[in-house]
Amino acid sequence: MQSQQGSTLPARSTAPAVQAEELTKTYPGDVTALSGMSLTVEAGTVFGLLGPNGAGKSTTVKILTTLARPDSGSAMVAGHDALRHPDRVRRAIGVVSQKSGADPMATGRENLQLQGRLYGLRGASLERRVDELLERFDLVDAGERQVKGYSGGMQRRLDVALGLVHRPEVLFLDEPTTGLDPEARTAMWEEIARLAGDEGLTILLTTHYLEEADRLAERIAIVDRGRVVVEGTPDALKGELRGDAVHLELRGRVTDAELLTGALAALPGVHEVLIDGRRISVRTEDGAAAVPALLTSLERAGAAVAAATVARPSLDDVYLRYAGRRFSEAEAAAADPSSTDLVTTGGAR
Repeated sequence: MQSQQGSTLPARSTAPAVQAEELTKTYPGDVTALSGMSLTVEAGTVFGLLGPNGAGKSTTVKILTTLARPDSGSAMVAGHDALRHPDRVRRAIGVVSQKSGADPMATGRENLQLQGRLYGLRGASLERRVDELLERFDLVDAGERQVKGYSGGMQRRLDVALGLVHRPEVLFLDEPTTGLDPEARTAMWEEIARLAGDEGLTILLTTHYLEEADRLAERIAIVDRGRVVVEGTPDALKGELRGDAVHLELRGRVTDAELLTGALAALPGVHEVLIDGRRISVRTEDGAAAVPALLTSLERAGAAVAAATVARPSLDDVYLRYAGRRFSEAEAAAADPSSTDLVTTGGAR
């Protein structure tokens, strides 16, 4: 393929860069991390695995990057069987894990040089690649300093640079912006977008930030309890949700959830109702027009409303539809499985 300027762009492969089928993984103590995880990542795309902490994202990445073996299932990465030929996969991928793999006592340049040597780079070609990455990630001035003195954003940029030294076919980014301040997170988002756009690199990104997945990923798979509950482009997934979301906060805790659920679900134009503690979420055709009827129905049922908001569909609403709970509640449940008590009506459409 040629651009209008005549430059040649790399052709995108028609074979998937990553393909996992029915992965299962159980840890000691009968803890199920994966329960039939399947996904396909097309070459040259940014694919997002979106889910709360404990959903199985990191376990999936560990299997795809040959750091763990599944109990059952199959995985192909960059055309290689991750279970039969892990050495081939390792040469074809770059990995940026949640925790930095850089040596804090070495300089940024020394870390990049060591990574290059591990992949067989030597001499002038290695130094050119190190210089190129230091410049690309705005680390030229910091390159001669020990990594222990880097800010969080600088260290994360170095981590990504380390994953790119050998020019991998597939780059795995496991929660790449966790712990970064908003400015550093935004800068990292911009760099990830450039990597995909400028180099046609395949990127598999795991994240529990809804905005991050919405902004960066061409396709996302929403993960809950060790499996993919829905997959598609962010716009298509949000577009499947008809109408608006109305979020209501009550003055006191619900005492009869079934009564309120039935009363709201009976209103014209109401598709789905979810009650969690003092919060009620309703999907309806026209949110603003529906608010008075919702308030009246709740008042008749003895529930006083403290606040009401209307919003267009978001990935949080997509997660709510397909996982049956809000994203924040799923994260709370990962820390304390007894922390949620959800009542739902209406199913995925």
